[in-house]
Amino acid sequence: MLPLFGDERRREINLGGSSSVTTSQAAILNQARARRIERETVRKRQDSAVTIQAWWRGITDSRRVRRELRELFTGDVTGLTGLRCLVLIGQDTDFLNKWAVEVLSQGSLFSLAHGRDREHWLVLMRQVFFLLLRSVSDRPRSERAVSCLQVLCALLNPAFAVEALGFSGNQLTVSITEYAVRHDLYQYLARSIQTIGPETKNAPTLPFFVELIYRPLNTLERSSEAFLQCFRSLVIHILTTPLLPNRIPISSLTALSAKLPLSSLSVLSTSIAELVSTIPLQSHVHLIANLYAFTSPRYAILPLSSLKTYLQLMTASLSILPVHVLDPPSVSDARAPTMSWADDGDSESEQPQVTVVTSFSPTPRLPPLDARTQKRLQILPSPSHLNSLLKAAQHDHGALPDLVSWLVNLCIVCPTRKSKILSTLLLYGGGGLVREIYRDYVRNSPLGKNENMSSLMASAWPPLLLLTELYTQSLLTMGDDEFFSNSRTSLSLDELVAFSRALFNIAFTLYWRDDQTKIQEGGVPGLNLRWVGVRDKITKCLQAIHARDSRKPFMPENHWHISSQIDMNSFIDAAVFEEQQLDESSAPRTLTKRQLSHFSPRLGVLNNIPFAVQFETRVLIFRRFVENDKWNRNRDTRGRIDVSIRRGHIAQDGYDRLAEADLRAPIAITFIDQFGEPEAGIDGGGVFKEFFTSLCKEVFDTDRGLWLETKRNEIYPNPHSYATEPHNLNWYRFIGRILGKALYKGILVEVAFAGFFLAKWLDKQSFLDDLASLDPDLYQGLIFLKNYTGDVEDLALNFTVAIEEFGVAKAVDLIPDGSNVPVTRENRLQYIYLTSHYRLSKQIKLQSEAFFEGLSDMIDPKWLRMFNQQELQILLGGVNAPVDVQDLRIHTQYGGLYDNDEPTIQTFWKVLEDFDQEQRRLFLRFVTSCSRPPLLGFKQLNPLFAIRDAGSDEHRLPTSSTCVNLLKLPRYTSEKKLRDKLLQAISSGAGFDLS
Repeated sequence: MLPLFGDERRREINLGGSSSVTTSQAAILNQARARRIERETVRKRQDSAVTIQAWWRGITDSRRVRRELRELFTGDVTGLTGLRCLVLIGQDTDFLNKWAVEVLSQGSLFSLAHGRDREHWLVLMRQVFFLLLRSVSDRPRSERAVSCLQVLCALLNPAFAVEALGFSGNQLTVSITEYAVRHDLYQYLARSIQTIGPETKNAPTLPFFVELIYRPLNTLERSSEAFLQCFRSLVIHILTTPLLPNRIPISSLTALSAKLPLSSLSVLSTSIAELVSTIPLQSHVHLIANLYAFTSPRYAILPLSSLKTYLQLMTASLSILPVHVLDPPSVSDARAPTMSWADDGDSESEQPQVTVVTSFSPTPRLPPLDARTQKRLQILPSPSHLNSLLKAAQHDHGALPDLVSWLVNLCIVCPTRKSKILSTLLLYGGGGLVREIYRDYVRNSPLGKNENMSSLMASAWPPLLLLTELYTQSLLTMGDDEFFSNSRTSLSLDELVAFSRALFNIAFTLYWRDDQTKIQEGGVPGLNLRWVGVRDKITKCLQAIHARDSRKPFMPENHWHISSQIDMNSFIDAAVFEEQQLDESSAPRTLTKRQLSHFSPRLGVLNNIPFAVQFETRVLIFRRFVENDKWNRNRDTRGRIDVSIRRGHIAQDGYDRLAEADLRAPIAITFIDQFGEPEAGIDGGGVFKEFFTSLCKEVFDTDRGLWLETKRNEIYPNPHSYATEPHNLNWYRFIGRILGKALYKGILVEVAFAGFFLAKWLDKQSFLDDLASLDPDLYQGLIFLKNYTGDVEDLALNFTVAIEEFGVAKAVDLIPDGSNVPVTRENRLQYIYLTSHYRLSKQIKLQSEAFFEGLSDMIDPKWLRMFNQQELQILLGGVNAPVDVQDLRIHTQYGGLYDNDEPTIQTFWKVLEDFDQEQRRLFLRFVTSCSRPPLLGFKQLNPLFAIRDAGSDEHRLPTSSTCVNLLKLPRYTSEKKLRDKLLQAISSGAGFDLS
C-alpha cells in the first residue's frame, strides 16, 4: 500500500558534521519525545485510513448484496428463496408490506410449511414474524400496516394452519406463538395501542392489535409454562395500559372480553408477588381499573380458584398504593383530611388540619388520573359492586378470606369512602356478615392469645381488622335494645366477651412495648397499614364496647383489668415519673394520644385504654399528677390572689375578677355584705368552697340560658345560636376554668352533666343511644328508620335536619346539598348517624370547645382522658355509693367540748347509723354541700369532716359550715331530741352559719 502522507519512516541524517550550537540534555529529551508523538500520530492516521477504506468496501459490498437480495426476492416473493431474502434484508417496511400483500392475495402463507422445507420455513417464519411485529409497532396508525397485521393474526390463528396443513398445522402455530411471547409480543402490542391513543378508536389497525392480544392465550395449552408466561406478560404490559377499554372499538372490546381466559386466572396464583414487584407503582392503578372492567361481569361464573386469584392480585396491588389514590382529585389532595362520615368531625369550618405521620420523607405521588379512569375506580367501593362480590364470595365460601383482605386494603386506600363501604357490608344479606366473620375466621384465630404477634401468620389479621372496623361502625347506630337482643346482626354477649378480650390483649401488647419505634415504623404483612394504625383501630373498637359496658354492665368482673399482670404500685410510680419527665422535656403540653403512646407506654395505656387500670388506681394517679403540679407551682414566687365578691352578685363578680386570673394559684375570697362591708373571717379554703358552691348554683341554673336539661335531669350547653355569641362563649370558658379549679382542689360538685357533653371533654364519639335522653321522639324515629323493611324512599326523607330558633323553623344540610339527596336503604345508616351526631355534637360544638378550653387551663387534657364519661362524673361529684358511717367516723375531727367518747357524740353516731341511705345523703349534703361521698372514702374529704360544740340550748337546730365541712351540734340530752332536730335541720335545709 502506498503511503498517503509521504514516507515518514525515512531517517533524516545530518551530513554537515557536528553542529556548532551546543544542545542541552533537556532539549535532546524534548526532541525525542516530540518525534515519538509524531510517529504515534502518523500510525493512528494510517490505521484510521485503513478502517475507512474497509468500511467503504463493506458498504459497497452490502449495497451490492442487498441489491442482489432484492432482485432474488422480487423473482420469488412467496417462495423459500424470497423468504430467506426477506429475513436477510431485515427491517425494510416496503419489502415486508410487499411480501405480506403477496402471501395474502395468493393464500400461500403456509404453502411451504410441509415436506422437507417445513423446518426451514418455521425458522424463517419466526424471524419474519418478529420483523413484521417491529414494523407495525413503529407505525401503528398506518393503513399500510394492516396487511402485515393480517399476516401476524393468521400466523397465531390455528384455524388457518390446520386448514392448510391438517392437524400438524396446530404445532406450527404453537411454536410461532411461543417464540412471539418469548420475544416481547405483548410489549410491542402495548406500545402500539398506547401510541394510537384513546381518541382514535377508528384506526383500522386496532381490531388486529386486539386479536393479537387474545390469540396466544387461546392457542397455548393452559397447563403449559408458555401459557403462564403469556398470561404474566398480558398482565404486566396490556392490563396496565391506561384507559384500555376506552381505546378499543366496541366490537373488538366485546371480542377481547369474551376471549380473555379469565377462568384460568388461577395459573397466576404463584406469581402474584413477582407481578406486583415487576409492575411500576403508577401502573398498578390502571391494572386495578382494567382488571375490574374485564372481570366484574364474570364474578358469578368465575371458578373459585380464579376468583381467589383475582382478589389476591387486586389486594396485592391495592396494598402498595398511597392512601387517597383512588379518591377524586378534590379528596385525594394530600392536604385534605382523611375523614369519613363516621369520624367525629363537628364542623365544616376552615380549621387547620393536622395529620400524624411516622416519617417526614416524601410520600409517593402518582401522575394525575384521567377522569374516565377515576370514574371506573369509584365503582370499586360502590354498594352495587360490593354486593356482587359478596354474593360471589358467599356462593363459593372459600373466597371470603380473600375478599376480606381486599376489603381491608380498600378501606385503607379509600379512607373517605370507608364508612360507606362498612355500611354496605353491615346491610348485606340482612346484616349477618359480622357474626359470620367472627365465627368462621376470628373466633379460633391465635391473635390475642399469643403475645408474639409478629410470628403469627399474616392471613389472620385481615378478618380481625375488618371485624373490628365493622363492629365499631355498627355500634354508632345500634340501640341498646338491639345490642342486648342477641340479633343476627350483632355478636352475642358471650362472643363479645371473648372478642373484646382478644382485642384488649392485642392493644395492651402494642401499648406496653418498650420499643415504640417498631410500632411506629413496622407494618402488618400484606397490608398497607402500620402497627400504630392497627392499634388505633382496635382501641377505637374497645372504647366503643367499654362505653356500652359502662352504661349497662354485661362483662365479667375484672374483664378489663390488667392488675393481675403487672404490679400496680410500680405502675403508679412509673406513670407519675413519666408524666414528670414529659413536663420537664421540650414536648408540647397538648400531645395527641398517639404521640403520648410513643413517649410513654404507661401514659399511652392511661389515655387510650384507661379501663385496663382500675378506676380507684387512676384516681390515685390523677391526684398524684395534681400534687406534683402543685409542688412545681409552689416553687413559683407568685403569691395568692385576693378577690372581693359581693353577696348578691357572686356569679358576675366571680366572672369579672377571675375570668383571666391564674386559678392554679391560691385564691383568697372576701365576701362583701349588703352594706358594702367585708365579712369577718380569714379564707383558709373554706370561704372559697362557699363561693364555689354558690357560684355553681348560679351558673348552672337553666334559667340563665346557658344550660338545658335532658329528660334525666342532666345538663348540657344550650344549642341555641344565642349561646354561641362571644360574650356567652366567654362565660362557658369561665365556667370550665372554675370547674377545673374544683377538680384541682378536690371539691365535689352537685351537678350532673349529660354523657354526650362529657364525651366532648374526652374527645370521644357520641352514640345513637345518647339521643334517647335528649330527644326521645327523634330517637324513636331513627330506630324506626333503621329497622324499616319497606322502601325507605317512600318516607320522603332527605339529608337535612329541622331546627327552630326564635319561632322560625329552618332546615340544615347534613351533607353538601343535603336537601337534594334522598335517604335510601343504602345510605340510611349514614343519615341516622349524621342526624344524631348533629344534635349531640355539632349543635354544641362552639360551646363545648369554649368550656373545654377553660377546663384545660386548669387540668391537663391527658389527665382527664384517663376516665370515661361515667367516671368523670364521679370524679366531679363523688361516687353514687352508700354512705359509710364508720368510715366517716374514723376520719372525723372534734372541737370545743367534744371528743369521740363524749355522750352527745356517742348518741349522734348511733342516730346516724340508724338513718337510711336517703337520710344519710341528706345529712352529707347538709354538712358538705354534696350528697355523694368521695370516691376513695372520707379521708379524701378536704377539709376533713368536723363536729363542734354549739352550746347547751336544746331548742336550737344543728347548723353547718359547708365551706369547711363542719357540723355545729348543740349538746342534746336525749337520743329522740337529737334525732328529731337533726332530721328537721337536714330536711329543711337550715341556713348556712359562718362563724
